[in-house]
Amino acid sequence: MTSHAAIATSAATKAGAEIRKTAPRGAHLAVMGLSHAYRKSDGLVLDDISFDVRPGDVLALLGRSGCGKSTLLHMLSGLAMPSGGEVVINGNTVTEPSPKWVMMFQAPSLYPWMTVAQNAALGLRFSRRGHEIARRVPEVLDLVDLKSFAGRNVQELSGGQQQRVALARSLATNPEVLLLDEPFSALDAFTRRSLQRDVRAIARDLGLTLVIVTHDVSEAVRMADRVLVLDANPGRIAEDTGVALDEVQREGGCDRFNAEHMRLMDLYTRVAHGDPADASDDNEKY
Repeated sequence: MTSHAAIATSAATKAGAEIRKTAPRGAHLAVMGLSHAYRKSDGLVLDDISFDVRPGDVLALLGRSGCGKSTLLHMLSGLAMPSGGEVVINGNTVTEPSPKWVMMFQAPSLYPWMTVAQNAALGLRFSRRGHEIARRVPEVLDLVDLKSFAGRNVQELSGGQQQRVALARSLATNPEVLLLDEPFSALDAFTRRSLQRDVRAIARDLGLTLVIVTHDVSEAVRMADRVLVLDANPGRIAEDTGVALDEVQREGGCDRFNAEHMRLMDLYTRVAHGDPADASDDNEKY
């Protein structure tokens, strides 16, 4: 393992030790016959989507813009209801948002007048668990490497640090499922890779089930155990494939990573009908 990756993984493991004592294991997620249309006259956005995710697995939803992957993620989180079918988490049909399944968006959506610690505590306050703040917030800030920034105003932080605050806020409620809607897309390449590595390490350390929406093939290879490639108009599963890499190989720069990247890029391009434009992030060296 490279020294950088070893340090990051070790830090996440150490910081998660206390949380792991009380954190639930990741949930089983099942999507059954899910279809959706915003208006009947517009036709289906999603058509007969079915898949399941084992507890603790990392699943990537990969597809070009407009294929319905963010709509699907909103339905997994309970922020939107499908026209047909259902989402079931640990045997419970999802009908509304819950602190057990939380979502991170592209923007961190922090309150700029609050400190890092105050923003990280918001999920606990909104779920009426304010009595847990004094214990939980230092734990999750340590987990995302922001403990020394607890009293700082979030406006003073970089974009990557603000996303770490959003991650801490998401983790504070001890979720079973973490849903990511391209939260690293606006970050520079170095910061994006660092967060990809750390979020995967944290999810594995806590046993979380992780679902990430992306149109970046490199991100899917670095983070996911399994990838669903979505076709568009309407959105449907075109390919369901595993990513056969260990944690060292996911760092990139090796033949196995390059081979998996090329294989997944070929699948993506074929599903996108020969148009790789939405995978432009992969022009960087990997």
